[in-house]
Amino acid sequence: MAAYDRAAELRALDATFSGVRGLVAAGATHVPRIFRVPDHHREPSSQEPPPPSTSVPVIDLGGADRATVVAAVRWAAAEWGFFQVTGHGVPPESMAAAVGAVRAFHEADGGEGSEKARLYSREPVKAVKYQCNFDLHQSPVANWRDTFYIRMAPDPPDADELPETCRDTMFEYAKQVMNLGNTLFELLSEALGLDPSYLTDIDCNQGQILLCHYFPPCPQPELAIGTSRHSDSTFMTILLQDEIGGLQILHED
Repeated sequence: MAAYDRAAELRALDATFSGVRGLVAAGATHVPRIFRVPDHHREPSSQEPPPPSTSVPVIDLGGADRATVVAAVRWAAAEWGFFQVTGHGVPPESMAAAVGAVRAFHEADGGEGSEKARLYSREPVKAVKYQCNFDLHQSPVANWRDTFYIRMAPDPPDADELPETCRDTMFEYAKQVMNLGNTLFELLSEALGLDPSYLTDIDCNQGQILLCHYFPPCPQPELAIGTSRHSDSTFMTILLQDEIGGLQILHED
């Protein structure tokens, strides 16, 4: 086998300031070795759709009386730890604008002198940054994914830290999602038999980070993975998927 210097290959990827998207834009036809999932870690693919009984719970926050919504949240949180919400009050135009702005940022050119190069960082203290895998140099396999990271609370970034093309859009979307998060914290508090303000009173809602992930088309998708199996470490994750989807939730094995 040819000599393989994984650390050098990782450093070379970082030095492009353009992440996985840069590989695809350059016409990559093969998945580089740093992204290849070992055979013994690769999960078997299934062509069978999940049975209806395993559908993720869907809760309409605006379509029923409060007690019914609280009961639905209680059950979904206890049985799944995950649920989809409708009637949530986040304007469709705000969601569409956020997805469009994130896609435009990721699909812009990288390299020296670009906005991506200006923001490319692995510094934990930076409020706004762009990177390919936050744990690129620690994980055994890199995910086929780039991320635009914005820490919005408790200390929001200066406006000029964000690219001008998505600045207003992301601040507005963050405000809308914070409102939804406060609603969900109230419902979760009530589901626990507590005052609606309990979880916010103990500051569960004081932080907000937007993780804007981008998964470029992969030339050999059977060899790579977009996101490794994981559990989020935050109090709550509010997820917005585009029309492609792809998220999987582990439920009862």
